[in-house]
Amino acid sequence: MSIKAVLFDFDGTLADTLPLSFSAFKAVFKQHDHREVTNDELISMFGPTEEGIIEENFTAQASVLQAIEDYYALYEKGHYTNFPNEKELVDLLRHLKEQGVKIGVITGKSRRAFVISSEALQLQRFFDVAITGDDVGKPKPDPEGIHKALQLLGIDHSNAIFVGDSNADILAGKAAGLRTYGVRWLSTYQSSEYDRIPDGVFNRVAEFYKLLDANR
Repeated sequence: MSIKAVLFDFDGTLADTLPLSFSAFKAVFKQHDHREVTNDELISMFGPTEEGIIEENFTAQASVLQAIEDYYALYEKGHYTNFPNEKELVDLLRHLKEQGVKIGVITGKSRRAFVISSEALQLQRFFDVAITGDDVGKPKPDPEGIHKALQLLGIDHSNAIFVGDSNADILAGKAAGLRTYGVRWLSTYQSSEYDRIPDGVFNRVAEFYKLLDANR
């Protein structure tokens, strides 16, 4: 089957934003909830949007709204201070567009956080559809976002693949019936083990081109 659409996760897959997200979360948990949280603890909270993570895990509920605003301020600022330029991924997205392949994003990020990152990194121009955590009732590992993206693109699941860095990504892609691939090509990714075996795992962006060439 030819690949007519590639659906990507965002954080840890298309953008090296996980370290920035971790840093912003740690700062607001420390300032407003008076506790230290680790990267692993934060990953265990992932699923809801940024607002949901803070609302569901804060003990100091009276500080939730201010913590959310402070999170976004720190997260946005971080994009303009020594943020890594992932040229290989920009080149990959450009290559897909030139080949006429549709590009979608399915992310648990809020729409607000996704816009901050995609605009700051100038990636938004490549996406034909973006499904955020605000657009679904059930986040990954539920396949709702993938189904919604394929419906909007008008592409059958047999002609699409899903690519992500987390166990939830692999489970969602498999549940949607897509060929699903894990990636570990950025400095920080969520999962090194998966509950279901992906169709492949890529440690370098260059390896992904071989898959595309084999499915023209």
